[in-house]
Amino acid sequence: MSGTWYSEYDGLTIDSASRIDIDHVVPLKEAWRSGASEWSTPERRAFANDLVDSQLIAVSAGSNRGKGDKDPGNWKPPLQSYWCTYSRAWISVKATYQLTANPAEAAALSEMLDTCDV
Repeated sequence: MSGTWYSEYDGLTIDSASRIDIDHVVPLKEAWRSGASEWSTPERRAFANDLVDSQLIAVSAGSNRGKGDKDPGNWKPPLQSYWCTYSRAWISVKATYQLTANPAEAAALSEMLDTCDV
């Protein structure tokens, strides 16, 4: 309702709840393309509402809308210092839910992982 939020994707500090979105790290449509189409309705619901596996994050509305349903082969967080964390979260979610990755996605994830210190 009120407060201040920090958008990890673009480094913005936001003081209006109307300017933030809750993003699915792995977008629902991307999950569908990567294997979720084979899941039951309860499995898809669990994925969409997962609060445990780095799946939901508050970010600026602009960055979330720019991302849309894109995978890392087509979109990376504008804030390059967040690439390591983002790629690790993406990989974690995909592995947890046994979702596939296409070659461009895997290459982009590898590039982002190269920004990690350890």
